[in-house]
Amino acid sequence: MSPIAYTGVIIAVAVVLFISNRVPVVVVAMLTALSLWATGVLTLPQALAGLGDPAVIFIASLFIVSSGLEVTGVTAWAGQLLIKGAGEESRTRLLLLTMILVSLLTALISLNGAVAALLPVVVVIAVRLKRNSSQLLMPLVFAAHAGSLLALTGSPVNVLVSEAGQDAGYGSFGFFEFTLVGVPLLAGTMAIIILFGQRLLPERNGLTMPTDFSRHAKTLVEQYGLASGIYQMRVRASSPYVGAASTAIDLTEFPGLRLVAIQEADTARPLRRPLIAEGDHLLVRGDGESAAMLAARRHLAFREETGSGEGAETLFNQRSGLAEVVIPPRSGLIGERVFPGMVTDSGDLIVLAVQRGGVEIVGENAGRDAGGIGLQAGDTMLLQGTWKALDIHLDDPDVLVVSSPEMVRRQAVPMGPGAVQAVVILAGMVLLLATGIVPPAVAGLLAAGAIIMSGIMSVEQAYRAISWTTVILVGAMMPLSTAMIETGAATLMAERLVDMIGDAGPLALLAGLFVLTAIMGQLISNTATALIVIPIAVAAATSMGISPRPVLMSTAVAAAGAFLTPIATPTNLMVMGPGGYVFSDYWKLGLPLLAWFFVVAVFVVPLIWRF
Repeated sequence: MSPIAYTGVIIAVAVVLFISNRVPVVVVAMLTALSLWATGVLTLPQALAGLGDPAVIFIASLFIVSSGLEVTGVTAWAGQLLIKGAGEESRTRLLLLTMILVSLLTALISLNGAVAALLPVVVVIAVRLKRNSSQLLMPLVFAAHAGSLLALTGSPVNVLVSEAGQDAGYGSFGFFEFTLVGVPLLAGTMAIIILFGQRLLPERNGLTMPTDFSRHAKTLVEQYGLASGIYQMRVRASSPYVGAASTAIDLTEFPGLRLVAIQEADTARPLRRPLIAEGDHLLVRGDGESAAMLAARRHLAFREETGSGEGAETLFNQRSGLAEVVIPPRSGLIGERVFPGMVTDSGDLIVLAVQRGGVEIVGENAGRDAGGIGLQAGDTMLLQGTWKALDIHLDDPDVLVVSSPEMVRRQAVPMGPGAVQAVVILAGMVLLLATGIVPPAVAGLLAAGAIIMSGIMSVEQAYRAISWTTVILVGAMMPLSTAMIETGAATLMAERLVDMIGDAGPLALLAGLFVLTAIMGQLISNTATALIVIPIAVAAATSMGISPRPVLMSTAVAAAGAFLTPIATPTNLMVMGPGGYVFSDYWKLGLPLLAWFFVVAVFVVPLIWRF
């Protein structure tokens, strides 16, 4: 068999395996790359070159940047804005705002970056509003495809067709000249998704949808009876507590008031110094009138955001959080004595309450003076501390954490610690991508490195943030593009198509090139497809005596219409798992969208750029 025949058979088998959904997509992709080597179509370095391709590195770095935005609460903040703007009941407004936001972001930082940044936001919205993620994630990606035609920076294909126009002597396309075709594409895409998306998309969620933690703090404080009567008071310079030992605080003259903990300045950490200083905080529990009397007599000031006594606001905020842990059987803590207000051995966490059988253990025997509570298997404790302390010290086999503090913080604490740095890093990456000062892979690596160096994420967390299924799948399928170019299979297809329709007129040429580009774009990279089709399109336009500008713009539109398969673009793959999609879900909504792109490419483009 010839190399072209081998390539065709490998493509056919890969597509069948993808459609059957019986073999993991990563395995299919790796088998595809190895088959190209085994049949002699490519050398081994060529077959594995995709795994080190700059585009693959860029995609991996974007996952780290996206996770950085998520762990600092930036995505939770964006999700709250989307929910606030759309309302909890309006599907139409939610979809419109989501699609407008992702399309504008795509125009600035490219398709992959925009979807990677907003994917966790939309997943959080789906969880919070109890909607199926499959109804939201594919519209997100397909609107991003349309948004890639809003500006020159929206897609590498835009840059390629602009340079091709310049090389042909007809001038390059301006930065916002793409907007003339991008706006109708986006408008039509949004209309189709709003009108028909609910019926064409499945009703399901991904296998690993996260729990909704948006009301986690309220749930915990209510469960442990801390919903009200919790006050955080700052020690003023004139307070008699300044210079006093922490053990010297006596609240017996304030009935119903109990000292929970003393926190060091604004750190939300338990006090480690032997003496209290100005700016430290007392965390007290009890009656509001008694708390006000304490503040007046001891020269203490209520924190403005916690003066209401709401436990959720006082204990759960950007600086500190709550965690519920269970004492498992055979735990080393069984028999240990604890009491409310106790600081753990690490010096970073405070025991707020202890429950047994769902009932809080209170009374004289639970206090420090009585020796505290002897822990038993099945007891639960509510702990409070800084988010960093909770992350570090709860990784202990002697306790079982009910809900991961990291996952809680991602959803429930908008614009938490490190949020400003994460936004600045994102803005810097957008600037580098928009100006083209450095290649995209370099911009992504710099941003990912800044996320780690700023302390937002550790190296281990960065490893876990990367979707290795997507990265390996994209890298392993890239050699297929090389094989089609090396063997001449793609060029042969394109030349025969031009021979068939080239004499039928300009509109027929646009239609033929659209079909070719769209078909190839479902199987291989749209950038590789454009590289194959662009020179043939320019040659055909020249031979027909027409301007290549409408032909090139039509090709760009066709390349963006990669809707029919999950392997068409990395972003299609990004949402496959979280959306619970299978191979056949893509073409159901993709076909009407591709038909709209065809109308724009063949009939609207010539009205803007004349032959």
